[in-house]
Amino acid sequence: MKLHYSKEVAAARLEGRPLVALETSMLTQSLPYPHNVEASNRCGAAIRKSGAVPAAMAVVDGLLCCGLDSAQVERLSKGPSTSKLGARDLAIAMAKGQTGGATMSATCVMAVAAGIRVVCTGGMGGVHRGVAEALDISQDLPTISRNSVAVVCAGAKSVLDLPKTLELLETLGVPVVGVGTNEMPAFYSRKSGLKLEHSVADASEAADVLKARLELELGGMIFALPPPEATAIAHGEVEQYVDEALIDAKKQNLSGKQVAPYLLSELIRRTDGRSLRANLALLENNAGFAAEVAMHVAGHSPRPKDARAG
Repeated sequence: MKLHYSKEVAAARLEGRPLVALETSMLTQSLPYPHNVEASNRCGAAIRKSGAVPAAMAVVDGLLCCGLDSAQVERLSKGPSTSKLGARDLAIAMAKGQTGGATMSATCVMAVAAGIRVVCTGGMGGVHRGVAEALDISQDLPTISRNSVAVVCAGAKSVLDLPKTLELLETLGVPVVGVGTNEMPAFYSRKSGLKLEHSVADASEAADVLKARLELELGGMIFALPPPEATAIAHGEVEQYVDEALIDAKKQNLSGKQVAPYLLSELIRRTDGRSLRANLALLENNAGFAAEVAMHVAGHSPRPKDARAG
């Protein structure tokens, strides 16, 4: 796979500095402008503060980009012609010269090609509610199972069917490891009521688990990090808003890929912007932890939190 590296990423590769892969569908679909650019900047800054280097993955004019400059970030965040690209779409996007943000599945594939083993996102995809009717399951899950990466996230997106998502991950052989918790986070919420079999205390222990997983060549894994307490929203409150929004979506005959963006926008409206603030905070939090894991895997000590550059 031919990747086009940004100047920062190319320099980091030459210097042997740890890299963290970032998905970019948050720029093209998940967050409104200018909050999508803010999220990208905050994630990049959090990664750099720990001593690692961010490698945002995207397709620009058919080129598979590992690392983006500010102009490319702005283009992806504003462009009406940008697409949401999964792993299955990469070849088509290349052949047709398309531009789009990389979902978690595309990011995992590109990260492995670049030799990057730690990937960061907000919430992973999974089994959608009403799966019995539409069989709507994110390609993120099988792609993670096939690629030897660690995905750092705040659990699965709250608009999904979380119990079924965990069941499918178990079937696919993908371990979900809580970070400082034995309970599955639910994106905006620190608790979901779903217990996890495995947990780690910190980034150092997470790195040890990842290195063992890579040695066994068993495919990908997930580190589920609770969102920051200061901006988290109670799970029951989120569930209520999602249920109400799903009813409205059905009345408007929304289906398939139309549903998730509608639910996210409705959550922002129904929570008076609290879900947006929680989203930005958890993205930054996940990026910082992912960088610490990458530093430990590479045999470096992350910069102390109180000594990181602004």
